[in-house]
Amino acid sequence: MINTVTEIDDMVALKNVLISVSDKTGLEEFVKGLIQVNPDIKIYSTGGTYTAIKGWLGAVADKNLIQVSDYTKQPEMQGGLVKTLDFKIYLGILSETYNDAHKKDIARTNATIFDMIVVNLYPFEKTVAKAESTSENARGNIDIGGPCMLRASAKNFLRVASVTDPADYPVLLKNLKAQKGALSFAQRFELAKKTFSTTAKYDTAISAYLAGLAPADAAKVYNLH
Repeated sequence: MINTVTEIDDMVALKNVLISVSDKTGLEEFVKGLIQVNPDIKIYSTGGTYTAIKGWLGAVADKNLIQVSDYTKQPEMQGGLVKTLDFKIYLGILSETYNDAHKKDIARTNATIFDMIVVNLYPFEKTVAKAESTSENARGNIDIGGPCMLRASAKNFLRVASVTDPADYPVLLKNLKAQKGALSFAQRFELAKKTFSTTAKYDTAISAYLAGLAPADAAKVYNLH
């Protein structure tokens, strides 16, 4: 049964943000700006993104930065194949503000309610555009966790901001500063539209690449047993 929501908040203050990006352009300024807007904000992050943010924040990292694996109590799968595909993360993204059953789930699992997801995807198109790229290079750059988090946060634009384009960071910070650390329904909705467009284009690029590749060509880089 699909939930039908009738009650939501227009303005949602950012308290918990999950960041996992491939392209770190502008991220340092964005993260520092988020902390300026809300000195108590908690930033959850993974892998290389966590390492980069920790370096930028220095001593402040102990207060504001949390590694996703410490939150989920699950180490990352070798190669970073599984980092964010966890029930507590998706509960924190998809839960609805005025849903009593969701509140019980949050309390039962001690989950964090995420207000913003900042994700950009593995560079699939840039990878396959290289002359030396192989089917294995392409396969390795098919993002799984990123699109899942983006789709979940965009679906729940009722209270979650989904951010996938570094070009949006300055405008977001401007709005947050003007609105006392909160984003409006309209702003979240516009971000959701952009997010679904991004994930659709990403999947289309993967589909087009695979459609143009014969099984024999894809198999050339492997030792088949």
